[in-house]
Amino acid sequence: MLNEYPSAVIFGCSGLALTKEEKEFFERVNPLGFILFSRNIATPDQLKTLIQSLKETVKREDAPILIDQEGGRVSRLKSTYWQKYPPVRVFGDMYEKDKASALKSVHDVFRLIGHDLQKLGINVDCAPVLDVPVEGSNENILGDRTFSTDPHTIGVLGNAVCQGLMEEGVLPVIKHIPGHGRAFVDSHFELPKVDADLETLKKTDFMPFKCLSSAPWAMTAHVLYTSLDAHKPASLSEKIIHDIIRNEIGFNGFLVCDDLSMKALKGSLSDLTTEVLAAGCDAVLHCNGNMDEMDRIASVIEPLSARSMERFVAAQEARRKALEHACPFDYKAARAELSEKTA
Repeated sequence: MLNEYPSAVIFGCSGLALTKEEKEFFERVNPLGFILFSRNIATPDQLKTLIQSLKETVKREDAPILIDQEGGRVSRLKSTYWQKYPPVRVFGDMYEKDKASALKSVHDVFRLIGHDLQKLGINVDCAPVLDVPVEGSNENILGDRTFSTDPHTIGVLGNAVCQGLMEEGVLPVIKHIPGHGRAFVDSHFELPKVDADLETLKKTDFMPFKCLSSAPWAMTAHVLYTSLDAHKPASLSEKIIHDIIRNEIGFNGFLVCDDLSMKALKGSLSDLTTEVLAAGCDAVLHCNGNMDEMDRIASVIEPLSARSMERFVAAQEARRKALEHACPFDYKAARAELSEKTA
């Protein structure tokens, strides 16, 4: 029954352990899943306890637990307790010189990352970044988080990332669909506007996402593409989600918006929640753990639609199959090889 489905939202939480208010709120709202940030992470044991507490509030052991663990500067698991991994630009540079070595290296690194995550109970990694940067695009939001300026290179290496994560039982999230690479401002603070025409976008920005259109999850870009929808950014645009993401790019997996609390989006959180779901996203994402903001979202949130639930279940099944068919992997040798190659 539809009313038995989880709510179409992924929430953050405020600290290292759940407060009584958070426990009661999550039990009542039944969000689909949760996302973790540095404020939630101190030690492995503390993090495992927090993750188990989150799962218990919704009574679903397989509830999605998301994190941004890309390598480089976007790594929520810090090197005090966890391996430090290089930014993915390292593998893009390597690919120009030795394609086979780069593909093996990036696959192995994300298998190691996936191994780190699944040992903690984290089952979704918001990676890889498939954006195609252009000269002058915002370094703060992209920079060395991107593999390359070449769409083909990005697609090939991004696919290796997805394979590595899936083989450890971790779902990848390709981002930021349909492409954040032409953004000249940081969408955390203001709305980027992209004026490139559709044909240009097809030949460049869309290409890596098209290569990975069978990925299980994707995250939308808070970007206004004036040639696609002059009034609404991708996360709020039914035209972009239906015509571009679902049809042109061909992505049929589970689609979440980027963080609703980013300043690129204007309007009340309740209105934005309704707009994002009406536009065609399967779930909304809210990251900062602010209870007042989460209350506003909860006041209008609905259960996952039947179609969204189908996509979610398909992603879970894809992960199960990838894990079942994963080849044996020598983690110790892979870590030694990583140290040697990135020294």
